[in-house]
Amino acid sequence: MAKFNYKKIMPRYRGIAIILTLLGVSVVCRAFYIMTAQKEYWEAVAARQKRDSVTVKPVRGNILSCDGQLMASSIPEFKIYMDFKAVSEAGNDSLLDDKMDSICEGLHAIFPQRTAQQFRDSLEKGRAKMARNWPIWPRRIDYNTYQEVKKLPVFNLVSYKGGFHKEDFDSRQRPFGSLAMRTVGDLYGGKDQARCGLELSYDSILRGTNGIVHRRKVMNKFLSITDTPPIDGADIVTTIDVNMQDLAERALVDELKLINGKVGVAIVMEVATGDIKAIVNMTKVGEGQYREVKNDAVSDLLEPGSVFKTASIMVALDDGKVDTTYRVETGNGVWPMYGREMKDHNWRRGGYGTLTLPQVLQVSSNIGVSRIIDKFYHDNPEEFVDGIYRIGLASDLHLPLVGSTAPRIRRPKRAKNGQYLNWSNTALPWMSIGYETQVPPISTLTFYNAIANNGRMMKPRFVKRIVKDGEVIQEFPPEVIKEQIAKPSTIEKMQIMLEQVVSKGLGRKAGSKSFKVAGKTGTAQISQGAGGYKTGITHYLLSFAGFFPADAPRYSCIVCIQKSGLPASGGGMSGVVFHHIAEGIMAQSLKMEVKDARDTLSAAEPKIKDGNVAASDYILHNLNIGGVGKKEDRDLSADAVPDVIGMGASDAVYAMERKGINVTLHGRGKVVAQSLAAGTKLQNGQSCVLRLQ
Repeated sequence: MAKFNYKKIMPRYRGIAIILTLLGVSVVCRAFYIMTAQKEYWEAVAARQKRDSVTVKPVRGNILSCDGQLMASSIPEFKIYMDFKAVSEAGNDSLLDDKMDSICEGLHAIFPQRTAQQFRDSLEKGRAKMARNWPIWPRRIDYNTYQEVKKLPVFNLVSYKGGFHKEDFDSRQRPFGSLAMRTVGDLYGGKDQARCGLELSYDSILRGTNGIVHRRKVMNKFLSITDTPPIDGADIVTTIDVNMQDLAERALVDELKLINGKVGVAIVMEVATGDIKAIVNMTKVGEGQYREVKNDAVSDLLEPGSVFKTASIMVALDDGKVDTTYRVETGNGVWPMYGREMKDHNWRRGGYGTLTLPQVLQVSSNIGVSRIIDKFYHDNPEEFVDGIYRIGLASDLHLPLVGSTAPRIRRPKRAKNGQYLNWSNTALPWMSIGYETQVPPISTLTFYNAIANNGRMMKPRFVKRIVKDGEVIQEFPPEVIKEQIAKPSTIEKMQIMLEQVVSKGLGRKAGSKSFKVAGKTGTAQISQGAGGYKTGITHYLLSFAGFFPADAPRYSCIVCIQKSGLPASGGGMSGVVFHHIAEGIMAQSLKMEVKDARDTLSAAEPKIKDGNVAASDYILHNLNIGGVGKKEDRDLSADAVPDVIGMGASDAVYAMERKGINVTLHGRGKVVAQSLAAGTKLQNGQSCVLRLQ
């Protein structure tokens, strides 16, 4: 073993140790320098390489009609920007200079609202500032437009070279336009936040849950790495029927234009379930122009007028105070009531005199109703108001629509000395005919729907179910508010009386010749706040509430119209809209048998032209029409020219060519002449010219 040469080896070790020490010191110094002097620079570099906790928005759920048609859906929209610093860093400044004219001309072709020079001025301004997010176009664009812009020179490069980039948005679109807009709802465009309607009420379900990703820059490309995936929103299936909604909207708007109405409401409800099939809210926004501004159907607290009389009569019937044979004197149409005059609508024509209870509703007598209620409840008005609450008219429906309100029907309050604090002698008579109360249209309709439903009051239903990826995750079954609002005998009497209002009384224009209709008209003056009812021009609320067909109710409906000045008639205006809606809905569901479509002037058995005899025989046999064995309906003989007069072109050509005859056609329509006479003996290579007309 060689002897260790200490003098040679140790200097080498010392040299290596010194070098490593110096290297370590330099690394530490460099690290210290980076951590202090170059801290901000490297933090900026790191920020460009990595982005933590980037929020990813989910796709908002759809809102569907009762039969699955889209009423609101999300589609992507984009805002487009230019990053001029990225262009400079990629060394593409000269390319941008060279292609600037082409870019601006292309942008002008896509967005003709701006000239090419305006686009150039805007882009040059952003380039001078070296802006990273310079807007190319100020508004959102759809996917197709985005793809067109992306094809332009420079913009078609990857973002870190060309600078072109986008910001994604979800745009809420309604395939049926403004149909049921206030009920379906809307979003604030710039914020993607729900604004009203079902969009707002079910926002948490429709919105879904945001996801989180972080992004890393690898090989000059950002890669998104998902930490928490977004959960898309669920779909909600509403009770709205698009066809009924469109029908109700057109009928209401046509009448509003005709009478110069200010506000119109129409609601259609399914009797058995309480499903809202149509809900229309129209406000005049210009001469002859109407659109949905707010959901008056669920929020308007107005005095309902004569449609309230049905509730008053029902309470008196149910309490056993009167029956259908009861008679009341209405005089000449004017009756004194505690220092005030109660008037019927025909007081100038001498009034109605003595009326039976059904007639009181038929002619909507203010005097008749108020005298009945005042006679039996004057000393105990609490009993009458308790009856109104008992029959469900004052129920809070707890609707899933922001802005909906409960009816306001005040109760009498007594002081310790027995005197009323909030009640007067005239309060009860005027309350009985629909004043001194505030009831939104949806509550009035719910009450009438209960009468149609044999006393069972259903909660109005707007949403049937929540669906996610084709699976039902939550059902909203029909909900009963009151199992029975009154005695069955009372309900039966009210159904008959309401049918008579339409067949014999003031509600005739709401009726139909094809089926029975039941309902009640209403014409009420609208109080103008501090100005009361008399502020120059009188303002009216015209109503008709009812159901159809009266003998087997399927739908209930209410129509309310606000207008100024005369003429004003609940039956003649709102009733007409009700009529159009009812007939339209019944026509949509009408199903006729085949035999009903038979033309009485036509032959019982059709004449069968030449063709596949076996197929024709099979069809006619299964239709119980008969066979095709008649000699006149067959070929004259197997070797004869067929008769094709009256046939269409395809059938005539088929009949001729199957016999080996070449065919030439002239004209269009049915065959009116053939060059080879029918029955002529066939010969090889024959040709026939058919003239069609």
